Amino acid sequence: MADNLKQAETELTLVMNQMSAYQQAIGLMNWDLRTGAPKKGVNQRSEALGTLSTEVYKISTSTHLKELLDIILTEEGKRQVSEITYRSAEELKKEYDKNTKIPEEEFKAYQILTTKAESAWEEAKSNADFQEFQPYLEEIVAYKRKFVEYIGYEGHPYNAMLDDFEPGMTVDTLDQVFTELREGLMPLVEGVKQAKQPKTGFLFKHFPKEQQAAFSREVLQSMQYDFEAGRLDETVHPFAIGLHPNDVRVTTKYDESDFRTAVFGTIHEGGHALYEQNISESLVGTVMSDGASMGIHESQSLFFENFVGRSYAFWEHHYDRLKSFADGQFDNVSLDEFYRAVNEAKPSLIRIEADEMTYALHIIVRYEIEKALISGEIEVKDLPGLWNEKMQEYLGVEVPHDGVGVLQDVHWSFGAFGYFPSYALGYIYAAQFKEALDQDIPNFDELLRDGRITPIKEWMSGGIHQHGALKKPGELLQDITGEGTNPQPLLRHLSSKYRSLYNF
Repeated sequence: MADNLKQAETELTLVMNQMSAYQQAIGLMNWDLRTGAPKKGVNQRSEALGTLSTEVYKISTSTHLKELLDIILTEEGKRQVSEITYRSAEELKKEYDKNTKIPEEEFKAYQILTTKAESAWEEAKSNADFQEFQPYLEEIVAYKRKFVEYIGYEGHPYNAMLDDFEPGMTVDTLDQVFTELREGLMPLVEGVKQAKQPKTGFLFKHFPKEQQAAFSREVLQSMQYDFEAGRLDETVHPFAIGLHPNDVRVTTKYDESDFRTAVFGTIHEGGHALYEQNISESLVGTVMSDGASMGIHESQSLFFENFVGRSYAFWEHHYDRLKSFADGQFDNVSLDEFYRAVNEAKPSLIRIEADEMTYALHIIVRYEIEKALISGEIEVKDLPGLWNEKMQEYLGVEVPHDGVGVLQDVHWSFGAFGYFPSYALGYIYAAQFKEALDQDIPNFDELLRDGRITPIKEWMSGGIHQHGALKKPGELLQDITGEGTNPQPLLRHLSSKYRSLYNF
């Protein structure tokens, strides 16, 4: 048995390395598609991506893989093989069970559809015309509903979608947590509405893209993002992509009339990238070389964007450098005025530009729509109207057109249903991690003020990043905070910050 186990462990490593090679090629091609690939190449690229994805699918559903998993996933295997191998086998078995229930030809057709749909979404968003994108989304939703039935689920069908991004999370838990969060946010939103508003006009003067890019690069370097293992590029919808820890790429979007889009977007994606760059080298080439979940991943981007990048102490260190790139834009603006302005809270249309306080409400809108769409309570054609109604109800804003409404996010174009809740969960986790970090590093603000982020980054890397996907989200939360998903630390943070800023 021992010899069989040793051979199976060796062969499983080879299989994972093969899958990793394909996935790196897929990731690189997707990065290229979203950072300037020629439009005429989209169809051929879609076919190539579909073919490569199908090869990964074939490996992940092969008889050979199943035989290896059957040998390793035993009591003897648990004792004899490495933790990395055993956890990898568990994850591969979970994916095998899902994927073998989906017909191969449907999987390939779905992969090709989503690649084409992303390009169609960009065009529809640019034209603010949902009907251009509607046929693609209808096909995607039809596939997702079908896949859910193939895979099976307990309780709500949306639970199967959640499991892809946040293992262990359910609709029942989300409904409870999001209700508690929404009810805690509403008094803050109302208090800010009634309070004296900060001056913000100076934020919207012309700030050349090239100078924003230079400052964004400096900020990434200050976060200890490794440019020898990554790069910064421009895109329509910012993202970070990790091919492996030594090649993790950040993208951002520049708005010359609002520098915040690029700066805070870069910090946000930089948080994702730090996670990927600091996964243990021992996990490279295995399925454990990934984040624990999208929620844990988002906790890192939101921690660096909001708890670091929007803090007063951070700008005590960086404000003079920002001024040096801004062509006099902030010369007559005090640090206090600048801090209040970049932390302005008010309901807005765009999720990625939303302030800390209202951000989670954007996610709750999307969660409720997705949940109803997957269960069949609503159809794709209903989305623009329902979106506009919920934005009015939860955020009090009127949507002028689909480009800044239902079409603003890229996620549905590549079938990422179940992804959006991770953003709010990530924010909740980030606040929980911050309270735990404060127990270990009580001089957090002093470190940021001096530009010494190393202890903070090392705390995150030691507790979270290095483990990759070896630990599940619940395990990480329990290990670091001693509790499960709890929105109260986030509500404490927002209440303290915004009651102070707005004096109510």
